[in-house]
Amino acid sequence: MSLGGAAGGAPSAYEPKKLRMYGLVGSVVGIYLGAILNSALNTEVFSFIGAVAAIFAVVMGANAVRRVCAYGIGTGVPSIGMLALGMGIVAVMFGLSVAETLGFGMLGPIITLVYAGVFGYIIGVIANKVIKFNIPVMEEGNADLSMAGAMAILGWSFAISGTLGYADIVNDVLMTGYIAIIFIAGGLAILHPFNANLGPDEKQDRTLVNAIMVSGIAMITTGIAALLTQGLAAGLLQLIIGFAIWFYFFKMFYRLVKRDASAVVGTGLLPPTVQ
Repeated sequence: MSLGGAAGGAPSAYEPKKLRMYGLVGSVVGIYLGAILNSALNTEVFSFIGAVAAIFAVVMGANAVRRVCAYGIGTGVPSIGMLALGMGIVAVMFGLSVAETLGFGMLGPIITLVYAGVFGYIIGVIANKVIKFNIPVMEEGNADLSMAGAMAILGWSFAISGTLGYADIVNDVLMTGYIAIIFIAGGLAILHPFNANLGPDEKQDRTLVNAIMVSGIAMITTGIAALLTQGLAAGLLQLIIGFAIWFYFFKMFYRLVKRDASAVVGTGLLPPTVQ
C-alpha cells in the first residue's frame, strides 16, 4: 500500500513539514488566543476558538497517519489514532500540572507540546527498534501524532472548560466523563480519514478534507458539553460553528469523491427478499 502518502512513494500536494508547522502554530496560537480573550473580557464565549485550533492539529495528525500507515500496517490504522489521543491525554495532564506547579499556568500548552514530541518520538523508537516495525518514518510520525493528539485534546478541553487551569479541566472534562467523548470523536477525526479513503486512489486533499469534516462533528460534541459546563452562549456558538464546518466540508468531500470516482451510479431500490 505505497500510494497512501509521500513517505510511501506517492506525491503529496502539502509537504509534511509545512503541515506540521501549520498544525502546531495554528493550534498553539488558537488555544492561547481563546484563553487570553476569555480572561481579558471575563467571558467564556471565545472557548470555541479552542475547538477551531484543534482542527489544525487534527489535519497534521491525519497526514501523519497516512504517512505511517502507507507502509501497510493493516488494522493498525485505527490503533495508531487511539495511540495518538492516548499519548495526547498523558501529555496534556503532565504539561498543565507542571505549569501550574511552577506557578506559570499559561506555559501549559508549551510544556505539553514539548513533552508530547519527546514522548511520541520515544514510542516511535520502541515501535521500530524493539517491536521491529521497520517503518522509516515511524519515529517522526509518532512524534507528529503525539503532538497533534495533545494539541487536539487540549483545544477541545479548553472548548469545554473555557480555561487552561489544570484543576478546571480535571473537573469539567475528566471527572464529568466528557474526556471519553472527545477521545473517541478526536480519534475518529485523526484515524478515520485515511481509513475512509484507503486504497490505490487515495488522495491527500480528499483525506485531509475528511479530517476537517469530522473535526466539525467533534466540535458539535464539545458544544453539547459546553452547554452544561459554560452555559447557553458558549455552547450554542460551538454547535453552530461546528455544524457549519461539518456541512461545508462534507459538501467539499463529496465533490472530491465524485472527482476521483471512476463512476457514480444509483443502485435503485433493494430487491425484494426471497423467502
